Amino acid sequence: MFDCIFTRLLCGIFQPGISPEVRRKLGEAAVKAAKAVSYVGAGTVEFIMDAQHNFYFMEMNTRLQVEHPVSEMITGTDLVEWQLRVAAGERLPLLQDDIILSGHSFEARIYAEDPNNDFLPGAGPLLHLSTPPADQHTRIETGVRDGDEVSAHYDPMIAKLVVWGEDRSAALKKLRYCLRQYNIVGLNTNIDFLLSLSGHPEFEAGNVTTSFIPQHYADLFPTPRAPSAETICQAALGLIQFSPFGSSSGWRSNIQFNRNMTLQLGDKKVDVVVVYNKDGSYAMQIGEEVYHVTGEVEMEGGVSFLHCSVNGVKSRPKLVILDNTVHLFSMEGSSEVSVPVPKYLAGVSGSGAQGGAVAPMTGTIEKVLVKAGDKVAVGDPLMVMIAMKMEHTIRAPKSGCDQEGFLQRGLSGQSPRSSGRTGRGDRGGGRGKPVNALKHTTTPTNAH
Repeated sequence: MFDCIFTRLLCGIFQPGISPEVRRKLGEAAVKAAKAVSYVGAGTVEFIMDAQHNFYFMEMNTRLQVEHPVSEMITGTDLVEWQLRVAAGERLPLLQDDIILSGHSFEARIYAEDPNNDFLPGAGPLLHLSTPPADQHTRIETGVRDGDEVSAHYDPMIAKLVVWGEDRSAALKKLRYCLRQYNIVGLNTNIDFLLSLSGHPEFEAGNVTTSFIPQHYADLFPTPRAPSAETICQAALGLIQFSPFGSSSGWRSNIQFNRNMTLQLGDKKVDVVVVYNKDGSYAMQIGEEVYHVTGEVEMEGGVSFLHCSVNGVKSRPKLVILDNTVHLFSMEGSSEVSVPVPKYLAGVSGSGAQGGAVAPMTGTIEKVLVKAGDKVAVGDPLMVMIAMKMEHTIRAPKSGCDQEGFLQRGLSGQSPRSSGRTGRGDRGGGRGKPVNALKHTTTPTNAH
């Protein structure tokens, strides 16, 4: 039995947090519901509860729910095995009075979704996936590996992370520790949101309701902070270590070798001057500040770690470099630092530069509402896309004339985040053909 605090579109964390008396009453009500329809087998009865612990029937499912590992962790049982035994005609291994509850358990669902965009689901490749190690008190249920793809045809859940602790506080600390080690590159995920949620003082105190997220929205969705100077130094060091000249000492006769680097932090560019010292260390100047940096890349379990020191402060972040971006993961958080795209490639590196209407997520076109030659105004609907059981209307980002009109019902498209590139796609127009970073081009007009 578990207390489902938040629904799937909110955060997917579940916790047992009800008194023994309320738990007994819930169990009795669930048994009565099953007996009323002569049901035999594993099942789940869902209730909704108010602040006074009055509960009301919602629905019954003739199966185990996705949250059943929480019950297994605090009871030491295997409910899937029990389900099979009952289906085979055997009796339950234990009676209700034989089951002893122990400790506290949390389950966090890791989703490919964007919490900052109304939890919009995503799809695409898992370019990097590393997880905390599973042990007796840490359980990871997943069906994907590093390099796999989250499909647009199914639920975007990547994994269920289930932890156990002796009490609520210990279980929460364990959850946050494991979430910090769950590192994904290639897709937006809800991991940072889960960290904000599980670390909120009111959540820690158990003061949670279904309106928790809107009540604490500002705390759960803080303004992103720019990477620190120390993080910039780490990113620069990682790029140096992975460059073809990473093993070079930068030795020059009679002079010190200087290297100028430009890094992208969101919309801001930062210049870094790197001086190669004779002892193998580096002096990195950012603005007026100079930082003494040492370090090297270490491999462990197929993952790269940057063992480094910035002004004497040692750290060992996980390092992932893909395309033009450095990803750093540590117990303090994660950061992204990019190498700016050259101007001659900027026009083909992002849909924003070309002004197209971009698909918010991977999906299939259900309706095309304009044809070649039609004039549209800002906000006019261009097409309707179906993705993950949801309908999305793609609207014109500017006034203009539909210049191409090559889209048709049945085409599938990818969002820029999931495709990793943008383009006009295939003009063949075959049904079901993928169109990377689905784009509908309009030519500006003077009509408004």
